[in-house]
Amino acid sequence: MPLALYLLAVAVFAMGTSEFMLAGLLPDIAAALDVSLGTAGLLTSAFAAGMVVGAPLMAALSRRWPARTCLLGFVLLFAGAHVVGALTASFAVLLITRITAALANAGFLAVALTVAATLVPTDRKGRAVAVLLSGTTVAMIAGVPAGAALGVLLGWRAPFWAIALLCLPAAVGVTKVVPNPAGDGPGQGRRPSLRSEFAQLTNPGLVLTMLVGALVNGASFATITYVAPVVISTAGMGELWVPIVLLLFGFGSFIGVAVAGRLSDRHPEAVIGVGGPLLLLGWVAMASVATEPAALVLSVFVQGALSFGVGSTLIARVLYQAAGAPTMGGSYATAALNIGAAGGPAIAAASLGAHAGALGPVWASSLLTAVAMVIALPSLRVIAPGAGEATR
Repeated sequence: MPLALYLLAVAVFAMGTSEFMLAGLLPDIAAALDVSLGTAGLLTSAFAAGMVVGAPLMAALSRRWPARTCLLGFVLLFAGAHVVGALTASFAVLLITRITAALANAGFLAVALTVAATLVPTDRKGRAVAVLLSGTTVAMIAGVPAGAALGVLLGWRAPFWAIALLCLPAAVGVTKVVPNPAGDGPGQGRRPSLRSEFAQLTNPGLVLTMLVGALVNGASFATITYVAPVVISTAGMGELWVPIVLLLFGFGSFIGVAVAGRLSDRHPEAVIGVGGPLLLLGWVAMASVATEPAALVLSVFVQGALSFGVGSTLIARVLYQAAGAPTMGGSYATAALNIGAAGGPAIAAASLGAHAGALGPVWASSLLTAVAMVIALPSLRVIAPGAGEATR
């Protein structure tokens, strides 16, 4: 894989750390800025909404600029938002910085996914997506715990400064290594019109793949967002086990992305057609064995691998399906990923008040995955055609 892909993954790591670390900082932010915990939670919602809206918006606005310029601009905007956030004493300003950071993150990921597909041969898009998304999984393994530790030791502003500093080597890497493809905009060669690229959204294969991708990723975020009550209340484990369980999920997701990256280009139908049902069974199994600590810990690791293995494959399939949208395809993949990231936890939150209690989010993940499989399995030849057809 080209060095440029790994440098893009560094930026994705910084952005993923920023997105996920906020949950552990909310109580300190609420106290420092004199707002309620519920109000502070708007910072998370604003970021998720900014990601969903920002992906197509920022990709459309930046399609006339060279890829390197777009990526560098988004990284610097992201870093600047964190500097302002670290300095402000106003919750309203902090909220604006989170929306700004989300727009920059969405724009960067949309363009980076598009660029990643141009840096490798046509039949290796899945591997390129896996390398790029490994930045997110490493953020879950190392970045989020490190950010939480910095917050405890030095206060909630310290992780914001750390994220801003981490963006600097990524910016240098983008400038030095990421090529500017021939022609304008983040894609290569002559671009179709924006109307033509948006018209790709009428392609049933693209819409189905985005929908299934959003459902599978929504299931992942539904449970992992509310895993603490499962660990503490249902399994009867101590609070210190929560970061350990999150770490295991992160390790599992890293392995899942790495393995799926080697299979998703040549055998996408196997990854989705076999991995998807196993993912569904895994959520049901987790809900069933959650009272047993050892079984819960093992199932979290397995579900991390299956969730991100199947989920990253579906995101790669969006890029294949959106081949007719060379500058907007990355934004469609980003939107599918983040609709799941925003919608899954919202559905999980509603399930907490149901009869299932703390296990409600796990059952919600089971339901979301079941719906995804009902759509995907009969349409597998459309969503994940064989390697020969996929590379034509």
